[in-house]
Amino acid sequence: MAGDEPIVAGMAGRYATALFELAREAGTLDTVIRDLARFEAMLADNPDLMRLVRSAVFSAEEQTRAITAVLTKAKIEGIAANFLRLVAANRRLFAVRDMLRAFREMVAAHKGEVAAVVTVAEPLAETHRAEIKAALDGVTGKNVQVDVKVDPAIIGGLVVKVGSRMVDGSLRTKLNAIKHAMKEVG
Repeated sequence: MAGDEPIVAGMAGRYATALFELAREAGTLDTVIRDLARFEAMLADNPDLMRLVRSAVFSAEEQTRAITAVLTKAKIEGIAANFLRLVAANRRLFAVRDMLRAFREMVAAHKGEVAAVVTVAEPLAETHRAEIKAALDGVTGKNVQVDVKVDPAIIGGLVVKVGSRMVDGSLRTKLNAIKHAMKEVG
């Protein structure tokens, strides 16, 4: 079904597609995805690295040197390292997060996986997480990778987002619906 294919457009999509094709042909998809996940975690944890990625003030040479040092320290090598150095050399680091997101979507589609975000009011026991995964696998007919977020503001229940579809079974939403219904009656 055409609607299930990830849509990659623009510059980030072109870079992600090139990376995906190269990693697939080399048989290193799992290694590349793991290395890039480590790089993304470093981005999230290091404000200076994030500033380097976002800023247009640094020259291509400065960005390439800095990225090379980061990759060496993190022991990220091969296709992932070459890709990140190329992105820096081409002054495209500002879009690297979009490139990596598009790449992850292509890998997931290639593997027949679907990502789901499940928001709950409090942390789930592993048995409940497994039950939710099994239910989503059954509904979608695919291998669903479940990312659980905790948001106490939903009070109870859960909100499930798979692709562009969302089901909101939170207690907060139900209470708001009752509140609006009561206003209409009164």
